[in-house]
Amino acid sequence: MTISVEPVHKSLRYFDHLAAAGIERLFLNRPAPFSDSDPRERLAYALGATLYVPGTRPDLAATIARRCSDGVRSMVIDLEDAVADDELEAGLAQTVSALDALAGTSAGGMLLFVRTRTARDIGRLIDQLGPGVDALTGFVVPKFTADSEPSLAAVVDASSRVGKHLYVMPVLESPELVHGQTRDIQLRAIAELLNRYRTHVLAARIGATDMCGVYGIRRDRDLTIYDVAVIADAISGIVNYLGRRDDSGFVITGPVWEYFADHERMFRPMLRTTPFAEHDAVRFRQQLVSRDLDGLLREIALDRANGIHGKTVIHPSHVSPVNALSAVTHEEYLDALDITEAKTGGVRASTYGNKMNEAKPHRNWAEQVLIRASVFGVTNPGITFVDLLTELVTPS
Repeated sequence: MTISVEPVHKSLRYFDHLAAAGIERLFLNRPAPFSDSDPRERLAYALGATLYVPGTRPDLAATIARRCSDGVRSMVIDLEDAVADDELEAGLAQTVSALDALAGTSAGGMLLFVRTRTARDIGRLIDQLGPGVDALTGFVVPKFTADSEPSLAAVVDASSRVGKHLYVMPVLESPELVHGQTRDIQLRAIAELLNRYRTHVLAARIGATDMCGVYGIRRDRDLTIYDVAVIADAISGIVNYLGRRDDSGFVITGPVWEYFADHERMFRPMLRTTPFAEHDAVRFRQQLVSRDLDGLLREIALDRANGIHGKTVIHPSHVSPVNALSAVTHEEYLDALDITEAKTGGVRASTYGNKMNEAKPHRNWAEQVLIRASVFGVTNPGITFVDLLTELVTPS
């Protein structure tokens, strides 16, 4: 069926679940609202922590609404790995029901995606959707390769049928991308394919769990994905082909962190004690370490260092750390302004007087920071990651 849907300009913003006093204390510039009608690049940065939820949950709509009230701003309803083969039809029906129920609500303003198994499933879901089209942002395509064009075409067709611009997020996780012999061939073809559908491609996602499975690897919670050499090599290739800051590049989001419970540690925790001691938050640091969030925080920092923004998450406790570390610090913000306001190039000391800012080579970085600042806000002078984490992460 074809549904005619008038554009509805819904908007949410990050951290608006906090008390007004907390927002005022933390932020110089409060995060600005966003909606799925925003420019594509800004919307890609607004993904932040993207939480997955199985499509077979009987309380699916209520779960999404509850997560929205807790500060989650992007979610994926999973009809692939999280759903058994004999439950797919029930999951599809449950997904349609949940999206229809969320339409017109605050949670319907989130960035909501459905991860389907096949291109045909995209059309089947659209066939069954009613008002839920308004709540749907797009689709996630797993196991994406150079042969996945039918899924891209299905999303374009779905957009035309419902009268709304829908996005697609390919998940890069197939053996062809991990194997060194075929990686360049695949990535070159994938880059060309995605470029043809550029206006509908929101971001490229990295599926490191499936990549590890190719070699029978499961990384330990004391290590980041960048310590697994063969996977780090694949991530490097993906960023090289798809992360370029020109008309050929896309926003790339980071892989999932699998751990969220206490365990006996072999190695030293990854969080320094001093920053927490200075903020009288040593006990809070211990709670982060006991929940394996120190490893997550380390991996988020390495994601950013490698040109990756946002992250797939599978547990609600991971959402706040990812989003907290997406906020732009006052120092970063002033550096970005110094660089983008320079019209003739050159080098000058930063406003904070602790580094050199080069207008030309740092410009791409600065432009990304300012987009991120518009979505996640700019912290007040003196506010550190510890302040953000203690405000946003509720220890259990």
